[in-house]
Amino acid sequence: MKNRSLNWWMRKLHRWGAVLIALPLLLVIVSGLLLQVKKQVPWVQPPTAKGTEKIPTVAWADILETTIANENSDVQSWDDVDRLDVRPGKGIIKVRCKNRWELQIDAATGKEVSAAYRRSDFIESLHDGSYFSDVAKLWIFLPNGLVLLALWVTGGYLWYLPILVKRKKKARAQSSLKG
Repeated sequence: MKNRSLNWWMRKLHRWGAVLIALPLLLVIVSGLLLQVKKQVPWVQPPTAKGTEKIPTVAWADILETTIANENSDVQSWDDVDRLDVRPGKGIIKVRCKNRWELQIDAATGKEVSAAYRRSDFIESLHDGSYFSDVAKLWIFLPNGLVLLALWVTGGYLWYLPILVKRKKKARAQSSLKG
């Protein structure tokens, strides 16, 4: 009776846990798949261009001037820049604007090499739930992960259960033949 009760609870937990996390899990799966291919799919993240020299020599003022000159960047000052990503090996400085545009500037000449909308940061914020709020991240997406872990455990148990039953039946059959 005790074992039957455990089986019943495992099945209930597995079934209702799956229903409970279906939509958040779908968002995590789709966004995770997009993040897996972000370097291969330019729609997600612009490919990194190559500059003319590997040693960065461009002045900060030139980087800002080039960024301001691009109409898509919506940059008026350093306050509108989210971050700079310096890639000496490629000779590129990536300027990530707060409006999600990414400009790639030659680290030696200061000229714009590439400008494109960068979706990977937005997709990552969907993936971890921070897009919605820190409250959603901690009270929806974290429990979602815990329920997913429980689904993994209960699914493993439910998968192994028939194997266990077959082994017990086989052992009983063999012991009855001996005795």
